[in-house]
Amino acid sequence: MHPPKTYTVDEAQKRLEHYCAYQERCHKEVNQKLYDMRMIPEARDQIIVHLLQHNFLNEERFAQAFVRGKFRIKKWGKQRLQIELRQKDISKTIIATALKEIPDHEYYETFHALAEKKFENIRETNSQKKRKKLADYLFYRGWESHLVYDKIRELIPY
Repeated sequence: MHPPKTYTVDEAQKRLEHYCAYQERCHKEVNQKLYDMRMIPEARDQIIVHLLQHNFLNEERFAQAFVRGKFRIKKWGKQRLQIELRQKDISKTIIATALKEIPDHEYYETFHALAEKKFENIRETNSQKKRKKLADYLFYRGWESHLVYDKIRELIPY
């Protein structure tokens, strides 16, 4: 078993520049990466400041990219997006700004298409169970309850 690799501040800085250039990152991910590289707190702070000054690290840009990607690819609703960003220690203001990346019409179109597609694929004859399965699926993806309940009433009338 060989001892863990150690890095100079310059080496660590270069690695983190590549890490951030490859994909948008949040402060928490960068800090964790530096921690895993066994960098001392002073060096971590110095590197983070460097990354911020040279625009490798930008929390707002990260949040916007995150929201666009998870919404378009995973079809997450705003609730789920907020929760995930909060877990990454993103501030409420930045989260609010990032959520504006999704045009309202696109948000609702995506929701309706997702709900209808799932509804078609639920193989359940009991309408109560079918309602629950659809609701659970949409809630897990982070869609707002008023949207979910309205859609269920529309698709499976009582």
